[in-house]
Amino acid sequence: MANTSVEHLEDSRKRLFIGLISGTSLLVCLILVLLWVIPYVGLKNIHPYAPWVVGALVATLIVLVLWACLGLLLNLALRRSLPFTHRLRGLTIKLLLPLMTLLAMALRISKEHVRSSFIKVNNELVAGPKPKYKPTEILLLMPHCLQNSRCAKRLTYNINNCARCGLCPITGLLSLADHYGVHLAIATGGTIARRIVVQKRPKIILAVACERDLASGIQDTYPLPVYGVLNERPNGPCLDTLVPLERLERAIIRFMDPDCLPAPSGEPDAPGPADAKNACGGPDAAVAANASGEPAPAGLENASGGQRGNALLETLSVKIQ
Repeated sequence: MANTSVEHLEDSRKRLFIGLISGTSLLVCLILVLLWVIPYVGLKNIHPYAPWVVGALVATLIVLVLWACLGLLLNLALRRSLPFTHRLRGLTIKLLLPLMTLLAMALRISKEHVRSSFIKVNNELVAGPKPKYKPTEILLLMPHCLQNSRCAKRLTYNINNCARCGLCPITGLLSLADHYGVHLAIATGGTIARRIVVQKRPKIILAVACERDLASGIQDTYPLPVYGVLNERPNGPCLDTLVPLERLERAIIRFMDPDCLPAPSGEPDAPGPADAKNACGGPDAAVAANASGEPAPAGLENASGGQRGNALLETLSVKIQ
């Protein structure tokens, strides 16, 4: 009986693929036929108003493309959103990036250069509206390859197992998360990374990865904003990678509500990091607000998914409703 169910499931999957590829092929053939028939027959012979209708559609598409391109350039130059351009990041991510990649390949420009440029533009678009978030709305999403490959500690299920020896960037990341009260997640695969996003419901992700994984993750998570920080790979990809902690901290400060920022440690009579968390709904506030007395989930998370370390964003396709 079990074998029959498995075979039925496999057959249904094949039927879905066969149906989709057949429909797509027929649609492409229909478009090719129309590209031949319309010039041969002539628009006027089809209908007297056909040339005007087609011309209006083409003109509208040209205006939209030019406005999108101009709006994107002005957004980047002025660092502010223009009217009717709030969806430009989605257009850039979903449509322009694949086309730019194809053009770059024709011009023999490496994909890494295109992805790096895309990440830079995406970051400016994400930072453009100057939104501010509470600590619990910010998620630091890190690849597992940051952990020292010779470390005997198992951080897969509990990041607090870290000895904070300082031999890898995990120590600094834990300090940042503790100081600012933000969520920290370390995942070894996209499946668990998606689960963390669903559980935490962040409003922005500050992600660290390589160019390929960041570009893929930014595409997959749209419209959830992702601010990308490229990792450093002195030992090659996926092995003992590093995080530019200063850049990451500047990003946290940039996106966090000023009222939630912890005061400088030397300032007299200033609230400390715990006070900042409580005032802005950080993890400590969640514990205090729990009427049952059970501690709320901590802001420091760790997960595994069985895939390679710095591919945590590659299949992260959750869209926050």
